[in-house]
Amino acid sequence: MIRVLIADDQDMVRAGFKLILGSQPDIEVVADVNNGVDAVRQARELRPDVCLLDIRMPGLDGLEVTRQLAGPQVSDPLKVVVVTTFDLDEYVHAALQGGASGFLLKDAGPSFLIEAIRAAARGDALVSPQITVRLLKHFSGKQRPKAPAPSTELTPRELDVARAAARGLTNSEIGAELYLSLSTVKTHLASVQNKLGVRNRVEIAAWAWRNGIMDDE
Repeated sequence: MIRVLIADDQDMVRAGFKLILGSQPDIEVVADVNNGVDAVRQARELRPDVCLLDIRMPGLDGLEVTRQLAGPQVSDPLKVVVVTTFDLDEYVHAALQGGASGFLLKDAGPSFLIEAIRAAARGDALVSPQITVRLLKHFSGKQRPKAPAPSTELTPRELDVARAAARGLTNSEIGAELYLSLSTVKTHLASVQNKLGVRNRVEIAAWAWRNGIMDDE
């Protein structure tokens, strides 16, 4: 059972999410709160499998909540999916830098919401192509090294897996495309994360775009 905390300042939105997620046999909503302060407190107390956070909330906004629950300084981070009506690059970037496992718009639809929750819970973070990859491409235009540093050299197969992850593919999709078993995909991803010193596939994607690894895509 995937235990979910919902944080959104709109009662109707929380009710809608609870209805959608509660209809799934493998998902349980363990708390819903209307502000960021309660989101942090309840999340730390209940340790849900996934925190579903709005960005604009009273007390603490969703970006700060994400940083406190999943940021680089957190020793035992929680899984966070940020949901918002605001498709703004700076919001997406801040959420991902803060440790979010995924980012989707509220109008993405019930099936996408459910898949984002399941993906985050299994550590197969959902990188939405229409949002995240667009953002990462944008940031790839910033100053960047011309090639990966020697300490981050990957094998050809690891590079294939990193590129696929950066394109928004799930582990299963990567396996199907590269003719690899699911366990092999996970092994490659773990090796990539270790070599790059990153914590999840979102950071792998950011590294790939910023370092020109995707230029041939």
